[in-house]
Amino acid sequence: MDGQLATAAEKRIGYSACPHDCPSTCALTVEVLSSDRIGRVHGAKDNSYTDGVICAKVARYAERVHHPDRLTQPMRRTGPKGSDSFQPISWDDALDDVAEAFMKAEARHGAESVWPYFFAGTMGLVMRDGIKRLTHAKKYSGMHQSICTMLAWPGIAAGTGRLAGPDPREMADADVVVIWGTNAVHTQVNVMTHAVKARRERGAKIVAIDVYETPTLKQADVPVILRPGTDGALACAIMHVLFRDGYADWDYMNRLADDPKGLEAHLKTRTPEWASRITGMPVEEIESLAALLGRNKRTYLRLGYGFTRQRNGAVNMHAAASIATVMGSWPLKGGGAFHTNGAIFHWDKSLIEGLDVRDETVRVLDMSKIGSVLLGDKEALFGGPPVDAMLIQNTNPMMVAPDLTKVHAGFAREDLFVCVHEQFMTQTAKMADIVLPATMFLEHDDFYQGGGQQHILFGPELIDAPGECRTNHEVICGIAKRVGAEHRGFEMSAREIIDWTLVNSGWPDLETLERERWVDAQPDFDTAHYTEGFGTPDGKYHFHADWSHPDHNRFAPNGSIDGMPDLPDHFTSIEEATEEMPFRLVTAPARNFLNSSFTETKTSRAKEKRPTVMMHPEDAAALDAAEGDTLQLGNGRGEIKIALQFFAGVRRGVVVVESIWPNEAFEDGKGINFLTGADAAGPQGGAAFHDNRIWIRKA
Repeated sequence: MDGQLATAAEKRIGYSACPHDCPSTCALTVEVLSSDRIGRVHGAKDNSYTDGVICAKVARYAERVHHPDRLTQPMRRTGPKGSDSFQPISWDDALDDVAEAFMKAEARHGAESVWPYFFAGTMGLVMRDGIKRLTHAKKYSGMHQSICTMLAWPGIAAGTGRLAGPDPREMADADVVVIWGTNAVHTQVNVMTHAVKARRERGAKIVAIDVYETPTLKQADVPVILRPGTDGALACAIMHVLFRDGYADWDYMNRLADDPKGLEAHLKTRTPEWASRITGMPVEEIESLAALLGRNKRTYLRLGYGFTRQRNGAVNMHAAASIATVMGSWPLKGGGAFHTNGAIFHWDKSLIEGLDVRDETVRVLDMSKIGSVLLGDKEALFGGPPVDAMLIQNTNPMMVAPDLTKVHAGFAREDLFVCVHEQFMTQTAKMADIVLPATMFLEHDDFYQGGGQQHILFGPELIDAPGECRTNHEVICGIAKRVGAEHRGFEMSAREIIDWTLVNSGWPDLETLERERWVDAQPDFDTAHYTEGFGTPDGKYHFHADWSHPDHNRFAPNGSIDGMPDLPDHFTSIEEATEEMPFRLVTAPARNFLNSSFTETKTSRAKEKRPTVMMHPEDAAALDAAEGDTLQLGNGRGEIKIALQFFAGVRRGVVVVESIWPNEAFEDGKGINFLTGADAAGPQGGAAFHDNRIWIRKA
């Protein structure tokens, strides 16, 4: 029968986990209407982090699963790159073509001329990371995953020595929750669930710090707007006041910090007046915020990714986390600083990723520099062979990668073979020679780890996939067989790999996970709060940041970390505005999109309406521009045309474009990432998506 006509009695509830690139990793309940149809998706009420709350775009996931434009059969390109000229072919023919192209590239220039490229279109550990097994087994070029986390993780680890922290559910136990550099209402709604619970039940204050008046700031008791890339200055001024006014916990720091006296001396000149000149915040606002934190030691600092997407992002993260140490907040329930829980899961990924056959001498290419790589830049290629063939899964670089002028030129190479395994005909898929139809998360088995929380979750296959869609795992195994890649993981099912990985990582087996739906992996209180010592070699929180790392020689600017500050500070490495380019551009995430996902659904597009640049009315008046006018934005990387939206909730000289809209949604077919840079920031590389100076004029 038609699943849409299923009665309440015929409907069943399935259990899953959201696969998208969001720290919430929500536990889900799914209305399964038939063998191939779903209804509404809900947050699992009995999961202590999700707490029954999910974002609207995932709640209406049926719109995406049953979209009429889903790819359902393999296709071979018959016309020019970028066109819609494709013809259906069989799976055997498609995989044979891919294997033949990979073998030819390997014969010409060696295995490193093949580059499997992927990212976080799914966060399932098998379907996302299994492509690495093919990479390692064949000694194809590896990929430095720089596009998202590399500016944040080194910053938190520089202080704590570990990517973990206090239980995120403890936000509900705080007296102050500081949501710093993340628009949680748009990007991780469950942060708001627990913060609002603290306000409702404890009278807690919510502080939100960002570069414009986001919906999160509108819900905060203390909204803070500062200039992009100046978070380190604000953090230093807060700590200056904590030391100056007697709020610093010397007993705690003397026991568990490396050099509190050195930090105090360093911060003597980092006054609120100093920070005001840098951040654009009034001195009184900085003083008031610092006093609020000082009076409330039980402060939970929820540190996001957004404020690290600057060229000084790692330094900003380290400075913000250091506030919790100066206050001595770490030992308190509802206190401390948290960014991600990645270290608590202690995975053995040797089977998923083929780590047992990895050759450390094989080059690793920076995913953010995909444009330079495809254009044959010798530095980006590390002096090695050109990339002549690619397999792309779970990402849409023609839209989401930085420096799109180069990316588009690279994909236009006629000698470049590309296979894209996708759910929709994205702009990247249109550049492919072979396009393969991919399953969605409800159509395959996988398991997930929380980023902003602490659960391991199972997502089983709940419905049949449409047409001839195949899983990432099936595609990787099919290619491996044809190119002679050997590894036992290619002979196993996804469920077998999940079970082996769980057991060998010290977790319950798949049967248990499937029955229980999730495992709470949160460490004990003392471990999570570092009460007996941090994850550093000496067990102390490090105010002195050691930025050295083997990856610096490959992925940091010029292989150097010179100039990165030893102690928390404002690091002047950002793209400051100039007379020629007087505006700073922030490319923030939109509420109804998630990177390039959901841009294909009618509801999300209708809610977002159209791309706009949000500009202070006084800045617009200086340009003699009226709301709705088309403006031209540009810098040395590219130019775009976009409609003007008046927006007073931003500092003068700062503009915001909430994206990522498809390139074709813009007047001249050029999207926002034509303006973002791919130059690597220290200490381990990474693209600074929110750190762009631009000029603006009426089109």
